[in-house]
Amino acid sequence: MDRAWEADPTALFEKRLGMSAAEQGLSNKKQKCPDIWQLTNGDIAVIGRDLTESYAASLPEGVSLGADERLVVIPGRMLRTAKKDIPDA
Repeated sequence: MDRAWEADPTALFEKRLGMSAAEQGLSNKKQKCPDIWQLTNGDIAVIGRDLTESYAASLPEGVSLGADERLVVIPGRMLRTAKKDIPDA
């Protein structure tokens, strides 16, 4: 069965949404940090901690993860600082 949406692996990173983890004091200035990026096709890439296994058994009703999907967690402050860069629907 085809999905209504597929990620496009050819899309490139276009611009960071919000402030970097280092700018927010959420990083020890190494490269392994959470981040939020808009891709050239308008999709959003989120870099965070993979907690798929930790949350798999406690997903809310109606929420599921595909075999090729991961649940990632980022600091709440990262999304809040990105709000200014995210247009309204």
